[in-house]
Amino acid sequence: MARRVVITGGASGIGRTIAERFASLGDRVAICDASANNIAAFQMQMPDALTAQADVTDQDQMQVFFDQVTQHLGGVDVLVSNAGIGGPAGSIETLKLEDWRRCLSVNLDGAFLACGWAAELMRAQKSGLILLMSSTSGLFGVPNRAPYVAAKWGLVGLAKTLAMELGPAGVRVNAICPGAVEGTRMDQVLAMESDFTGRPAAEIEQQYSQGVSLRRFVSPKDIADMAVFLASDAARQITGQAMAVDGHTERMV
Repeated sequence: MARRVVITGGASGIGRTIAERFASLGDRVAICDASANNIAAFQMQMPDALTAQADVTDQDQMQVFFDQVTQHLGGVDVLVSNAGIGGPAGSIETLKLEDWRRCLSVNLDGAFLACGWAAELMRAQKSGLILLMSSTSGLFGVPNRAPYVAAKWGLVGLAKTLAMELGPAGVRVNAICPGAVEGTRMDQVLAMESDFTGRPAAEIEQQYSQGVSLRRFVSPKDIADMAVFLASDAARQITGQAMAVDGHTERMV
C-alpha cells in the first residue's frame, strides 16, 4: 500500500532527494517549501506530488498546507520535518538576537508545528513515523555556530521526547543527523565560515572531510536511504534514536 509522506522544506536539497526516493517506491508525496522557484522546479519533475509554498514558522500558512494534505491524502504515514537554515557564523558575543531567533524559529518552531499536526493524526490511527532532520552538530559542539548547534541539539531532544509520548500509540520518532552534505547549502556554509575566519573555503572543506573516518562528504542520497530504511518494517523497533549519517565523525574542528 502506498504510504502518505509529508516533507517540509521538500523542494530542494535533502528534502527533494527524500521526496524523489519515496515517490520512486510508489508512495504519495506532499511537500511544502518557502521558495516559489524551488517549488516550480519540483513540480516540473514531480507533477503528481502535492506542493505548497509555506513558511514553516508561520502557523497560518502551515495550517493551510496541513489542511490540503488532509484533504488530498487523507492523513499522513511518514512526516519528514526537514526545513531548516544554517544560521549565522560568529562567536557568541558578535551574534545578533534576531539572527539567533530566526535560526531557532525555522529549525525548531517549524518542527513543533509539523509534529503537533502529525502526532494528532498518527495517534488516532495508531501508526506512523516522524523523522526530524538534525545534524552531527546536534551531537557535538561546533565553535562559532551557536544558533545552529542549539537548534539541532533541540531537535534530538524533541525526537526522544516525542518517542516517549507517542510510542504507546505505535508511533515511532527518530532524528537523522547528517554530517557535511555535499551541495549548494554546504557551499554556502563554507563561504560563511570563510568570511568569518579569513581562511580559504577550500581549506575549511578539507578540514570537514578529514574530520570523518571515511574522508568524504555525505550525499543527499545517503540521507534519503536512511529515511527510507527508517520507514521500513526492518526499522519497526527503532525509535527515539539519533541516527548519524556522517562517515563517522572523529572531530568537528
